[in-house]
Amino acid sequence: MSRGKNVVVIMGGGPTVVINNSLRAIVENCSALPERFGIVYGARYGIEGLLREELLNLSAQPKEEIALLRTTPAAGAIGTTRYRLAHEEDLRRTVEVLRAHDIGYFFGIGGNDTQEVCLRVAQAAKEMGYELIVVGVPKTIDNDLGDPELSLVDHTPGYGSVARYWAWTVQCLEEENRGSAPADPVLVVQAMGRKVGFIPAAARLADPEREFPLLIFFAEAPLSPEAVADSVADMVRRRGRALVVISEGFPVGEIGARTDAFGHVAFSASKITAAQALVNYLNEVGLPAGHARAQVPGTEQRDAILYASPVDLEEAYGVGKMAVEIASQGISEVMVTIRRAPGPTYRPEY
Repeated sequence: MSRGKNVVVIMGGGPTVVINNSLRAIVENCSALPERFGIVYGARYGIEGLLREELLNLSAQPKEEIALLRTTPAAGAIGTTRYRLAHEEDLRRTVEVLRAHDIGYFFGIGGNDTQEVCLRVAQAAKEMGYELIVVGVPKTIDNDLGDPELSLVDHTPGYGSVARYWAWTVQCLEEENRGSAPADPVLVVQAMGRKVGFIPAAARLADPEREFPLLIFFAEAPLSPEAVADSVADMVRRRGRALVVISEGFPVGEIGARTDAFGHVAFSASKITAAQALVNYLNEVGLPAGHARAQVPGTEQRDAILYASPVDLEEAYGVGKMAVEIASQGISEVMVTIRRAPGPTYRPEY
């Protein structure tokens, strides 16, 4: 029986707790169709690895090893990148490597920037007369793929687990704030998500009945420092303390921002955080009592397997499986999406 064209998988952008379950789905489902798909390669460190011809033969790995990807967090398995295809030479080189390894299928797991890479590679292959099927596999904790109305993409793999992280973490922070209120009545905590508010919004999952003295500030709803301070002071006067969750992209003035290759602000690499800037301001203008302190959770928001959502894990596998199904039909230049099926019980549609 003749073997199908080979496959390459790239990852791009920040990892998630569940990203490797999408990789696992691609490997397992391609392996189940040998007449359609040949060797499955993983590009080491994403598109950068492809340019350097650093390809990992995932088909040679034991099935038991591939199965372990389900509970392997972050992107250490094959690596990710934030490299942008900056020049036409990059695109030509990409297609040359694909041709050299008889790769006919290209899967890109990632967010907006990775989907841009997928589109540019597909277009370059077409212009160079190389037959290539390209399918995007969604991934982003920011949950910002698709349209604002959520008609095309209800949510993305990775978000469910980071939301679960915040639901648990805010419950713990509430106990911290409650116990240390006499000295430090205000605890300001910063959430990932750039300027998109889905992650800080997940903090409310910890307190659906609104019993905590919890304030959430979104980048999409900017306020002046004075207005924020007034809200915090009012909460302290009414409840004796305040637990504040702030988006990392909330406008607080100059933060010494650093940007990546795509022009996005790398908030965790900037000189000061939104949380610390707010704490500095609150302590400068004064609170009704005590002081404010800051806490900035790091990459554990997106790589702590302890907080993996079972639904998120299944959906990460589901989008990878659907990507293979789409590719097997010869469909290219598309991205898998998740939609919410009608009805009272949650059910995803791919």
